[in-house]
Amino acid sequence: MILEVDKVSKKIRGKVILSDINLRMESGHIYGFVGRNGCGKTMLFRAVSGLMKIDKGRVILDNKVLGIDMTVLPNAGIVLENAGLYQEFTGFKNLKILSKLKSKISDNDIKKAIERVGLNPEDKRSYRKYSLGMKQRIVIAQSIMEKPDVLFLDEPTNALDAEGVEEIRKVIIEEKERGAIVLIASHNKEDIEILADKVYHMDNGKIISVEEH
Repeated sequence: MILEVDKVSKKIRGKVILSDINLRMESGHIYGFVGRNGCGKTMLFRAVSGLMKIDKGRVILDNKVLGIDMTVLPNAGIVLENAGLYQEFTGFKNLKILSKLKSKISDNDIKKAIERVGLNPEDKRSYRKYSLGMKQRIVIAQSIMEKPDVLFLDEPTNALDAEGVEEIRKVIIEEKERGAIVLIASHNKEDIEILADKVYHMDNGKIISVEEH
């Protein structure tokens, strides 16, 4: 599977958010995106996944163009800030509700995803009572539960302790080995050094340099 970003640009209220972005990404690889806050990493993920419309350029997945042949990437997992999970439901029930959008996985698949991120699928606590680290883990479980072709991870190890960081890095490597295209943005330099095969440095909505690992 090949995901291409061809001359993608976006302005919001007259401000350039993304400027002439070109990328070519393949299955079974992890691509790191680094840069200071506001450099465009999160906006790029939103644009490439189809969560945000672009002004110019194309996003192409295996010769199908986003916005023409598909409205969003058809099988993507996404971790972005402020995930909109229901505060009153358990982690499992939240993921069960989300799984009904596509109805392609079983309760057992959901439980396995929750276990993979180090949580107990039988935990009866509501999401509201989760620690920040547990909330991060359940959001990552949500992103991997349907075995996505493309996985967008924005600060995936945020709020995790050292043990949690190791567990989630292991999951990310497993997703790469399964054949996913993984995009990761992180301020944790170790995440990028350990995980990424190729690193894109961003500033002011542009790719300013590329580094092979």
